[in-house]
Amino acid sequence: MDPQDRAQAAAQASWDFAQTYVTEDSVLADARARADEVGSAPIGIGAGATLRLLAAAIDARAVVEVGTGTGVSGIWLLRGMHPGGVLTSVDIEAEHQRHAREVFAAEGIAHSRTRLITGRALDVLPRLTDSAYDLMYVDGAKSEYADYVSEAARLLRPGGILAVDNALWHDKVADPAQRDPDTIAIRGVVTSLREDERWLPALLPVGDGLLVAVRRHES
Repeated sequence: MDPQDRAQAAAQASWDFAQTYVTEDSVLADARARADEVGSAPIGIGAGATLRLLAAAIDARAVVEVGTGTGVSGIWLLRGMHPGGVLTSVDIEAEHQRHAREVFAAEGIAHSRTRLITGRALDVLPRLTDSAYDLMYVDGAKSEYADYVSEAARLLRPGGILAVDNALWHDKVADPAQRDPDTIAIRGVVTSLREDERWLPALLPVGDGLLVAVRRHES
């Protein structure tokens, strides 16, 4: 193996090690298997562990999630949240949310700690209370990411955290030659958050990219 190939292999090994540094248990494995069954793409293990860390760091009591899926990201979030915290999760697919409810029950999560709303996120989010949430996680329709971020600016309290999944979008966002609609939409959000003075952002290379931003306090 030549030096370049050796370096690439070492980099890949480090990446794999980092992504699986925190492992998933049987509850998360079941949630991930359900996602495969229904054709949903859940958050990766490394990014899920990051969500748990973020929720724990701010002792999140109120979290809103766009894209329930089968409960993979919800479990990660709930494990980091305050023990009495409530997860509000929106998904257009009722069948996905049925799986999520079963996963949450297997985790032993009290029914009162989850509020699953079936519907289009852009119909639901405007009905939620201003500045009432500590953390918002986004993994919905890529074409609507900019609208979700606009809602986040209203929904999050000062100091609250926005986390946007698929921010590297299969390594296409960093390649200006990639011009499909979803890539363009995500690239626009990545750029706009960096330039918006209301946010303090960082783009984390975990999973498929996790764009994280803190809602700044008003000056």
